[in-house]
Amino acid sequence: MPGSVPPPSPTAVDDTAPAPSPSPVAVSGPAHLLRVTLLMAGSCLPILGAVLIAPVLPKMQDHFASVPGAKALVPLALTVPALALALLAPFAGVIVDRLGRKRLLIVATLLYAVFGTAPLYLESLGAIIASRALVGVAEAAIMTCCTTLIADYYSGHRRVKYLALQTMCASASATAFFVLGGAVGSAGWRMPFWVYAVSLVIAPLMATALPNPAARAAAGGKAQDVVPDEATGEAGAGTTDEVTARRPFPWRRMAGICALTFFGAMVFYTVPVEMAYLLDDLGVENSGVIGLATAIASAATVGGAVAFARLKRSPDPMLPAVLAVCAAGFGVMFLAGNVPLLVVGAVINCLGTGMLLPALLTSAMSRLAFEDRGRGTGLWMAAFFGGEFVCPLVLLAVEPAVGSLAGAVGVLGLVAALVAGGLLAARRRADAVAPRPLPEQPA
Repeated sequence: MPGSVPPPSPTAVDDTAPAPSPSPVAVSGPAHLLRVTLLMAGSCLPILGAVLIAPVLPKMQDHFASVPGAKALVPLALTVPALALALLAPFAGVIVDRLGRKRLLIVATLLYAVFGTAPLYLESLGAIIASRALVGVAEAAIMTCCTTLIADYYSGHRRVKYLALQTMCASASATAFFVLGGAVGSAGWRMPFWVYAVSLVIAPLMATALPNPAARAAAGGKAQDVVPDEATGEAGAGTTDEVTARRPFPWRRMAGICALTFFGAMVFYTVPVEMAYLLDDLGVENSGVIGLATAIASAATVGGAVAFARLKRSPDPMLPAVLAVCAAGFGVMFLAGNVPLLVVGAVINCLGTGMLLPALLTSAMSRLAFEDRGRGTGLWMAAFFGGEFVCPLVLLAVEPAVGSLAGAVGVLGLVAALVAGGLLAARRRADAVAPRPLPEQPA
C-alpha cells in the first residue's frame, strides 16, 4: 500500500482441503455487489490514512515551526499509524476471533472517523500525533476484519479473486488519495482531515449489508473449525488439531525475510513520505502540484505490481534486480536538479517498489507451511509496517551528515544497491539449491 494492505498468496486459499467448501453467501446479484463494494471500500480506509495528508506535511511543518522537534514530529503524523499497525499485526487475528468480525469492523470504522477528524480541532502537535496513533489502531482492526470476512464469505477461486481485487483497489486508491489530499490541502493543512468522515457513511451500510459470517468446517481437521455463536451470530473459533498446535514455528527461515522486509519497507515508503519535502526543496509549494506528482509515482507502483503478477517467476531470484531498480530510482532523485527529473526518478523507484512488495510477501509465504501462515503473515506485516514507521526517522538522522534530504535519499539508494549485490552474491553461492517456484495460479 503504498502498502498498508499486502497482496494475497494463492497458496493460502484452501490448499490443504480436498475441495473448497461451498460459499456461505450469494456470489451474484445486487446484494453481492454491495457486499464486495463495502469490503473494498473498507480495505481502502487504511490507505487513506497512510497517504492523504502527505501533500500537506510542509504546511503542517510551517504551522508548528515554533514547536521544539517539529521537524521530526510532523512526519510522525503520517507514519505513526504504521507503528500501531506494526505492533498490532501479530495479534490482530486473535482480537478479531474474540470480538467477532462484523461487530469489530463496524466499531472500528466508526472510531476511524472520530480519530481521523480529531486534528480538525486539536491545537497541540502531540495531541494530533496521539490521535493518529489511534487511527492506526482502528486501521489494524479494519484491515484484518475486511480480509477475514472475504475469507469467510468466499472459498476456492472466488476467494483468490476477491483478495486480489482487494489488493488492486488498495494500490489504485493511493493514487486517487494523493491527488485528493493535494487538492483539498490547497485550502489549508487541516482540510484533508474532513475526508476521514466518509467512514460514517460506510459503517451503517456495513451494519445492514454485511451478513454475519457463516460456519465453515475445513476438511481433514487441519484447519480451524468455525462455529456460529448463538448469542451473537458471529463465527467463533473451535478446536484445532493438537499436532498442528505443537508444531515448531520456523523462526530461522522467517528471520531473514522479515529483516529484508523491514529494509524493503523503508525503500517502499520513502517516496510517499518524502516527495513533498523534496519538491519543496526545489521550490514547489502548491499542494495540488505536490499531490499530482506523488500520484504519478504511486501509479507506477501499481504498474510494478501488475508487472510482477505477469512474470510468474520464483520471487527470490527477482529480489536483487527489483532492489537494483529501486536503487536506480533513488540515484536519479539524488541527482535531480529540477521537478521533471525528480518525478522521473520517483517513477523508476516506484516501479521497483511495486514489484518489491509482492516479491517479499510471496518469498515469505514460500517458507511457510499452511499451518504457519497466519502467524507468519502477522510477523511479515509487523516487519513491513515497522520499516514504514522508521523510514522518515532514518532519513532525518542521515540528512545532517550529507547536507540535504536528497543526499539522504541517495545514501538509501546506495544501501539498496549494496543489499541487491549481497543478495545476488548469496544467490550465486546457492546455485546448487533449486529455486522455490511460485505456486500455480488458479485458472
